[in-house]
Amino acid sequence: MYNAGSILYFPDFQFKNGKPSKPKYSVVLKALDEEVLLASLPSGVDHLPRFIEQSHGCMEIPEGRICCYIFKAGQVIPDSGWTFSLDTYLYGEWIDEYEISLLTDLYPIENIDYEIKGSLTNAELTALTACFAASASVKRKYKQLLGN
Repeated sequence: MYNAGSILYFPDFQFKNGKPSKPKYSVVLKALDEEVLLASLPSGVDHLPRFIEQSHGCMEIPEGRICCYIFKAGQVIPDSGWTFSLDTYLYGEWIDEYEISLLTDLYPIENIDYEIKGSLTNAELTALTACFAASASVKRKYKQLLGN
């Protein structure tokens, strides 16, 4: 479940900062060890400047300290053939660490508490992690972890 590249859907995701829970996707970037994983919570909200032409893949705007990986709507990204129905954005600033034991406690039952939508293809996962590992807007410790 918590393998690098896994796309997970949580119908009632509990945010760390206490924000109200809501349905949320998560993309596992890397399992750091048996206890912690590095993940990003994608968004359907476009925070990029309007003048930027968007295409599938990495979008780095150093002067704006923005790093974003874009999944275009309908683009098959996992091995399962599943797609996001809207353009979806993973922002480098939103990468975070999550304790596997806490996730397992909060979401114990597959297909009820969470769904596995698929696993990114090797090429897609490599492009995503390379994008974040090279970004000026991603925290240094995460860049180092993604680069290893």
